[in-house]
Amino acid sequence: MLTRRVIPCLDTRDGRVVKGVSFQALRDAGAPAERARRYEEDGADEIVLLDVTATTDRRAHALATVRAVREVLGIPLTVGGGVRTVEDAAALLGAGADKVAVNTAAMQTPDLLTELATRFGQQCITLSVDASARPDGEGWSVVIRAGTEWTDRGAVDWAVEGARLGAGEILLTSVDRDGTLAGYDLALTAAVARAVRVPVVASGGARGADDLVAALRAGADGALAASIFHDGVCSVQDIKQRMAEAGLEVRP
Repeated sequence: MLTRRVIPCLDTRDGRVVKGVSFQALRDAGAPAERARRYEEDGADEIVLLDVTATTDRRAHALATVRAVREVLGIPLTVGGGVRTVEDAAALLGAGADKVAVNTAAMQTPDLLTELATRFGQQCITLSVDASARPDGEGWSVVIRAGTEWTDRGAVDWAVEGARLGAGEILLTSVDRDGTLAGYDLALTAAVARAVRVPVVASGGARGADDLVAALRAGADGALAASIFHDGVCSVQDIKQRMAEAGLEVRP
């Protein structure tokens, strides 16, 4: 069996970790490097670092934050926010990222995924898909610009196309569940996991260890969470113990 990943997420703004609900009402949650080090010591498999205002502010990711986190971190680091060009991705990889996550720019210029994969390798490119349930209940639509702009594009179809174009991984976030502690959107997770042949990381809504187990059983290769770690609801070790009890292979 393949091991499943537990991935703390650090959403950042102005060099600080923040957390909100459905990408809104952001509150301070500490220093990125300090949080990253703490989560690695607790057994995190990876860290995701997302600059949540880079796109809406029309700027690149804060490289100083990436370098500060990389300096204290020994596990893989995925960085996203403000990636619009090959040069933006190169800067993040040069600052210490192992993978770059692309969202809005990929939707606007899909060929960017192919350019990035050709230049840096598919394993370095993550397509970040933010999705919201359609009002009629017929699937999910892609949301871009840090949750501020809804599109007519279906989330499952976009994940499939993104993987075809060169994305080596899908970071799948339910905008509706983000920060709500209502559990992952398991139907969304399962639909995307069935449709693509690249790893899928589920995100948005975890309130405890059982939610991560449920997302992994729904087909995710990794489960990402923020609030439960930042607020001390449970630790990475708590989650890995519950995963092992549920028969899921975990990294020690």
